[in-house]
Amino acid sequence: MKLLSYRLNDGIYFGPKVKKEEAVWDVLRIQETLQVLPSFPGTIVEGVSLGIDFIEQIRKLVEAALKSENPNSFKHSFTEIEWLSPIPRTPKNIMAVGKNYADHAKEMGGAANSFVVFTKSPTAIAADEQTLSVHADKTSSYDYEGELAIVIGKKGKDIPSKLAYDYIFGYTIANDLTARDIQKRHQQYFLGKSLEGSCPLGPYVVTKDEIPNPQELTVVTKVNDEIRQNGKTSDMVFSVEQIIADISKTVTLEPGDIILTGTPAGVGNGFNPPKFLKSGDIVKISIEGIGTLVNKFE
Repeated sequence: MKLLSYRLNDGIYFGPKVKKEEAVWDVLRIQETLQVLPSFPGTIVEGVSLGIDFIEQIRKLVEAALKSENPNSFKHSFTEIEWLSPIPRTPKNIMAVGKNYADHAKEMGGAANSFVVFTKSPTAIAADEQTLSVHADKTSSYDYEGELAIVIGKKGKDIPSKLAYDYIFGYTIANDLTARDIQKRHQQYFLGKSLEGSCPLGPYVVTKDEIPNPQELTVVTKVNDEIRQNGKTSDMVFSVEQIIADISKTVTLEPGDIILTGTPAGVGNGFNPPKFLKSGDIVKISIEGIGTLVNKFE
């Protein structure tokens, strides 16, 4: 199931993509009007915490809408809505793994020989199709990083790697935008990774049942239709299972937490001369089974 979050008439809503249509089901309205379920979550993070039960609830609501007198009254065309990040706000900082592809570590002048974790502020979250700033007044080296992102669905601590998938709700696409000069100047990642809008996510969170093996995906990043990154998640140094297990040794994971899994080679900083983002650029990041995250920069 592909779920998205959106704004409509100053309200924030969520729902599944309508099959074979460029539209979303308004599941909150379905529940309010048809009273299908005894109760239903009011936010997507509350729903994510219910795991498979949440997915089944949504299916029942959609089935009820399809059987109603006017199914179209419970749909919104994509042209009507303002896209939001599928998880509009995380419970804590966005967590991310650095240097998780050996070729990327090499192009950055390092090696992928240790487990590196940093965070991005939740205020960095942005949406698919959102126009973002290159922050020219703050940085001269704004860079892109296309990544697979994990959406956690269950609270957990000290999670064994063999049970890690039980704690995943689904996956989305992330662009780990980075001000390289700020990152270098402060000798740590947080400030250079947390500029406003520096973590676009989307367009959907795809439930894990639709992606049985996250280590068999391609990650392709295009800047103005030029392919810059073309990697495979099978090349990760630390797998999705290992990432969840290792982070949860220290941090209690919660429903709605987002973990970025690292980026393949081909970032702007890896070229000679570097190819950093500039006003007018359009970045498209595609991961099979999820879709394409698109942002224009100004």
